[in-house]
Amino acid sequence: MGGWNDIGLKRLNTQRRWRLRGLLILVGVILAIIPMLSFLSIKVDQSLNQVLVSPPYPTSPEASTLHQTLQIADLHADPLLWNRNLLNRHGYGHIDIPRLVEANVALQGFGVVTKVPQDINFEANSADTDQITQLVIAQRWPPRTWRSLLQRALYQAAKLQKIAERSQGQVQIITNIQSLDRVTQPSNQQIQTVGALLGLEGAQALEGQLSNLDKLFNAGFRQIGLTHFFDNEAAGSAHGMEQTGLTPFGRALVQRIQAKHMVIDLAHASTQTIDDVLALSTAPVLASHTGVKGTCNSPRNLSDAEVKGIADTGGVIGIGLFEPALCEPTLESAAQAMRYVADLVGVDHVALGSDFDGAVTTPVDVSGLPLLTQALMDQGFTADEIAQIMGQNAIRMLRTVLPKE
Repeated sequence: MGGWNDIGLKRLNTQRRWRLRGLLILVGVILAIIPMLSFLSIKVDQSLNQVLVSPPYPTSPEASTLHQTLQIADLHADPLLWNRNLLNRHGYGHIDIPRLVEANVALQGFGVVTKVPQDINFEANSADTDQITQLVIAQRWPPRTWRSLLQRALYQAAKLQKIAERSQGQVQIITNIQSLDRVTQPSNQQIQTVGALLGLEGAQALEGQLSNLDKLFNAGFRQIGLTHFFDNEAAGSAHGMEQTGLTPFGRALVQRIQAKHMVIDLAHASTQTIDDVLALSTAPVLASHTGVKGTCNSPRNLSDAEVKGIADTGGVIGIGLFEPALCEPTLESAAQAMRYVADLVGVDHVALGSDFDGAVTTPVDVSGLPLLTQALMDQGFTADEIAQIMGQNAIRMLRTVLPKE
């Protein structure tokens, strides 16, 4: 019997050695894959967030001088989606803190993306697929974000909070009028600060629970886009399959958003959703990054009636710098769209919503914004009107809506 025991122990030890060897091989494979995944995620970032003209961007002395007097507010960009240290300057992508400071940006909207369909288009997308999951895993986000859209939103909010904490005061998150005023009404500041406004792209991140809005609010979100590229539990998207309006959940959500003094964002919303929100709204609303059909008849863009409806609430229309918003992706086209909105509803309702780092190609990166100032000058806008368009209108709207404290 002892001989059989010896044979059994040898077999057991052999099995353990093979298991250990298999585990070590698996660990080795994982360690080899991780740098490759990080490399691939950088390549994806570089390939999806390009510019038509690379810096530096020569600007006329007149435009440069005027630009430095402005308080720039860009209502929408998506850098939190990418594994890029925003405190460092990069040679790819559209924005980081050094380039924002160089461009004289006082307030930057940080959009938070949680889900994007495969084979994305501007006409009709279902909610059945998602390509953000692949990016989340490749960029080594925590496992809690792999399946939960809410956790993806909260993780990106935490990323922005860490950036602010490590910025030595250069980045300040805007959560109320007091924090907005600290950024836009500076006194004797030694460094230029960038105000950061957190905005959600799509109410699907609430995962059908109204109470999750409180979690987003507590995490710093103050701007809520009801839809992104597909219809969700709250509302129809301009790019969804049905493109319906507000659901009962969506109506309750709109009321809850405005009760908490958060901003409703109608970028990506269907025509019916826009109409429903405008009928229900008791505060200014915005379209943070879009175009207008009057200069570019794209499914993505706002009709004259929608522009007028948003303006009637006291809201603003942020003109994007990407091709589907402009048809011709130039700063001149962006200035023409801004002129169209100003002529239609008044200059008080025109703003900038670049969509930098939103997996789009733009004419320039953020350091090229003085060229947009030049394009607005060429459109015949006065210095005061340019100051409104490039920041004051957005800041005024936020001061109207945000919590006092």
